[in-house]
Amino acid sequence: MTLLPPELRHALRANHIAHRAAQRAGQAEPDPVPVLKLFNPVGAATWLATELDRDGDTLFGLADLGFGYPELGSFSLAEIMGVRLPFGLRIERETAFEGRFPLSVYAEAARRTGSIIHAEQLLGFARNVIANRKLPDSPEEEGGDG
Repeated sequence: MTLLPPELRHALRANHIAHRAAQRAGQAEPDPVPVLKLFNPVGAATWLATELDRDGDTLFGLADLGFGYPELGSFSLAEIMGVRLPFGLRIERETAFEGRFPLSVYAEAARRTGSIIHAEQLLGFARNVIANRKLPDSPEEEGGDG
């Protein structure tokens, strides 16, 4: 499996270019939604990436090596691709991943829960509660007396 297909590479580069442009213009830096999720199929390590530097190797995002301290920063695609796991496995890309929140939201949830995996569960639960919440049409539906 290709960890970084062309369409994801393009999206990551576009986010990096937008980030640098905002810095040069003195504007607020963007808070993009992650476009790439990598994971260890036999461990807890997980990475969410939002940007790819022009060197084609340096990713920026949220890294969680499974020790309870996820952190924002840069990581090397080549190093991740070079990881050899038991049973001939390697780091994989979650092909069904669809980022739903800005990176800062994932980072805060991961910091509070201690992992990206738990943060995704918490954020997914919150999203479902909000999506399924039915607002009352009238005060009587709330149980009030009017």
